[in-house]
Amino acid sequence: MAGASKFIGSEIYRGSSYGPRHPLRVPRVSTVMDLSRALGWLPASDFIPSPRAKPKALEVWHTPRYLAALQAAEAAQEVSAQVRARHNIGTPANPVFPEIFRRPATAAGGSLLAGELLAHPGVVYNPAGGTHHGFPDRAGGFCYLNDPVLAMLSLRRQGVRRIAYVDIDAHHPDGVEHGFAGDAEMRMISVHEDGLWPRTGALEDHAGGSAFNLPVPPGLNDTEMAMICDTLIVPLVEEFKPDAVVLQCGADAMDEDPQSHLSLSNNAHIAVLDALRPLAPRLLVLGGGGYNPWSVGRLWTRVWGRLAGYDDPDRLPPEAEAVLRALTFEGNSRGRNPPEHWFTTLKDAPRQGPIREELSTRIETLLKRSRSG
Repeated sequence: MAGASKFIGSEIYRGSSYGPRHPLRVPRVSTVMDLSRALGWLPASDFIPSPRAKPKALEVWHTPRYLAALQAAEAAQEVSAQVRARHNIGTPANPVFPEIFRRPATAAGGSLLAGELLAHPGVVYNPAGGTHHGFPDRAGGFCYLNDPVLAMLSLRRQGVRRIAYVDIDAHHPDGVEHGFAGDAEMRMISVHEDGLWPRTGALEDHAGGSAFNLPVPPGLNDTEMAMICDTLIVPLVEEFKPDAVVLQCGADAMDEDPQSHLSLSNNAHIAVLDALRPLAPRLLVLGGGGYNPWSVGRLWTRVWGRLAGYDDPDRLPPEAEAVLRALTFEGNSRGRNPPEHWFTTLKDAPRQGPIREELSTRIETLLKRSRSG
């Protein structure tokens, strides 16, 4: 049976690309929408078209000058050297592309709307969200706007005070940490690959008391992630007693992703989602990183199915299988001979392994800090 969860999406993501060589050349949100509909999981009653945020709404965190630069870049399809240096747009990571303002403004509009919808208890899914590297005056890490920050500011405007932000993307959410550093009613918990760009989020970095950063070693497996969830994430969230949980569910921590060196199956993400869901009356789930079109589409569709109350099929029906078989991954070796299960299933085989002592030691360090206040 489907629940009362709401899926925020848009057709702007279909065919929109950062460029033929950029990691975000692959379709992601459109694949999730297509797969969910092929499975019968996305009736019109559960789908909300994402509004595009107007510049004035974005000024709650982003600077007017930066927003004007993004709009000018979209109109001209180029930027000056001065704009590039000041705002970090027009770079290889954050290129000028046809929808450089409209696309992130749509993702941000969805997250702003999610905050409004969660004035009352509920569940909202915005897979286009999770752009956690954006700063008030500059882009970073493929992120032009910071929709997680905007979502949480939107929640605050609805009177939702205590927010737990959990980020399981392979990359540290430097923009979110910047946005809420020292905020006593915000608790950020980030699990990210040690040494991976942006090379922030050290174990000892607590952002004025609001952040718990766990850098994890390459090769992180499902067994280790289960321990992190059970011994760190859940206790820290329970202790905080949040009014809302925001989960950034980046898909780049999975084994097949070309941008990180972690080894999770999509079961690890689902387990974190399941553990967090009962811990607050409001849940917002965002997307984030993820650069293998099959692993992103399969995970984020599983996330929606879980939120909406559907069970994973043992084998995908032909209509859903056709969505996955139509994907391509040009320019990457993982796309040359994709395994059959990427076409026929949503659920990965578990990727279990030993628990490394260095990880246990880091978790204990964070728990000691929590106990000491």
